[in-house]
Amino acid sequence: MNRCRMTDSPAAGRVAKLTDIWKSYGAVPVLKGVSLALQAGEVHALLGGNGAGKSSLMKIMSGVIPANSGEIEINGRALAHASPAHAQELGLYLVPQEAHILPNQSVLENICLGLAASPKALRPRVEQLVAELSVSLDLDAQAAALEIAERQIVEILRGLVRDARVLILDEPTSALTPFETSALFQRVRKLQAQGVGIFFISHKLREIREICGTISVLRDGVIVLSGPLDSYSDAEIIDAMSRVQITEASSKDRTGRKVSQIGQPRLSVRGLSGEGFRNISLDVRAGEILGLAGVVGAGRTEFAETLFGLRPQTAGSVVFDGAELKKRSPRLCIDRGLVYLPEDRQQHGLFLEAPLFWNVSSYLVHRLPFFLRPGAERKAFDEFRSSMGIKCTGPGQEARGLSGGNQQKVLLAKCLSARPKVLILDEPTRGVDVAARNDIYDLIRKLAAEGVAIVLISSDFDEIEQLADRVEVMAFGQSGGELTDDISVDAIARLAFGASEARHA
Repeated sequence: MNRCRMTDSPAAGRVAKLTDIWKSYGAVPVLKGVSLALQAGEVHALLGGNGAGKSSLMKIMSGVIPANSGEIEINGRALAHASPAHAQELGLYLVPQEAHILPNQSVLENICLGLAASPKALRPRVEQLVAELSVSLDLDAQAAALEIAERQIVEILRGLVRDARVLILDEPTSALTPFETSALFQRVRKLQAQGVGIFFISHKLREIREICGTISVLRDGVIVLSGPLDSYSDAEIIDAMSRVQITEASSKDRTGRKVSQIGQPRLSVRGLSGEGFRNISLDVRAGEILGLAGVVGAGRTEFAETLFGLRPQTAGSVVFDGAELKKRSPRLCIDRGLVYLPEDRQQHGLFLEAPLFWNVSSYLVHRLPFFLRPGAERKAFDEFRSSMGIKCTGPGQEARGLSGGNQQKVLLAKCLSARPKVLILDEPTRGVDVAARNDIYDLIRKLAAEGVAIVLISSDFDEIEQLADRVEVMAFGQSGGELTDDISVDAIARLAFGASEARHA
C-alpha cells in the first residue's frame, strides 16, 4: 500500500512551496491538486513514469506554462504569472537535461547569457562561484569544446549567477559516466551546504539513494508517495510508480493476436555495442511485435540508430534475412527493408517546410525516375491519406501545418512507403492525442498481421503491455532482462527501474 506523508516544515527554512496545482490540456487533466514543499539545503527526488505529469509540473514551477489553479511560492514570494524570467527573478532555475550552449561564444558569455550586466562585469562573481564548486573551467574557451558534464556545470552556474536558491535538475546524469556523476554529486553536496534547495528528477534509484533525502512520486497527475527517502524500500517506490489499473479493453488488446502467426527471425542482433549501449543481443521474427522498453538514458534510441546505420557500431553483428549487414547506411537498410521511425518527428523525421507528398516519398526518392516523380508521389500520398485518415488540406500542404497526430501519421506513411520487412518504431505515439494513438495501435497490429517484424521502442509501459508479443528491457545501456509470458506494467517496471540497480550497486 502506498504511503503519502506530506509534512510542511517551518516557512523560515522553506525555499519553495506548491499548493494544490491543477493543470489540464483541453478536457484531459494532467496534474490533479499537486502539493510539494522544498526546504533549504534539501535534495528532493521527483519520480514518475511516462505521462505521470513530471514535465508539466516542471514547466509550471519554472514559469514556462501557467497552472489552471493553485499557488506557487519561491523564496517566500508568489510566482504571480507564468514567465521563466519571473521565476528566475524569484530565485528558481531549471537545469535542463540537454544543456543549451552557444558553441561560438565563450564559456563566460554562455554563463552570463541574458543578464543585463556584461560578462566582464560579472566575471569576478562567476570566478567566485567556480571556486566554491571546485570545478575547473576555462572561462575564455569556446563553449563548443566543453564536455557534456562541463555543459551541465555551465547550466548550474547560470542559475547560481542569477542567485537561484532553488534548482531543478532534470535527469542530470543521463549522459554522464560514473566518474562524471560522482563529480556532479560532489558539486550538489556543496550547493546543499550553501542552503540551495534542489528538485532532483531521475529514474536511477541507486543514485537517488546516494544524493537525495526526500522523495515524491507522481502517478497520473497525483502525488502517490512522499516523505523521507529512507522510509521507503525500492520495491515500494517502484510499485508506486508503476501500479495501474488494467482495463478489460487493454487486456483484450493484448490477447487478440495469435502467437502462431509469428514466423522465422527476420533480424538477429548479436553482441552489438555502440555509443550509449553495449553487448545487446536479440531476435525479432516475421509478424512479431517486440517491445524494447526502458527509461531515459537506457540507450534504446542509440541502439536503434546504430541498427539503421546512423551511428557506427563498435562490436557485434546484425543479420537481416539470413545475410549479415555490414557497413550499414540508412539507404542500404531502406533498400533491404529495414526501416526506422525516429523518436523526434520534427527534428529528425519530417521536412516541415516541404509538402506532404514529398515527405511521404522521401525515403525512396532515389527509386523514382525524375520525370515520373511528381505524379507518383502525389498518388502514393493520396493512398496513405485515405487508408490512414490523414487530415489535411491536400498533398501540397506543408507538414508544419498539421496537428501532432497527423504529422505522426505522415511519418508512418513515409516509413510504410519503403515497404519494410522490419520496422523500428521509436516512441511512435509520443505527443499524439487519444484518437490518433488508437489509430496508430491498429496500424501496428495490422502490419504485424501482414508479416512485418516490428521493434516497438516506448517509455509508456502500458503501451508495451498492450502491443508486444515479447519484451526486451534495456537499462543503463545493457540488457535488463526479457519477458515472454508475464508481460505486465509491473514486470516491465521492475526490470527497467529495479533489476539493474543491483547490478550497479
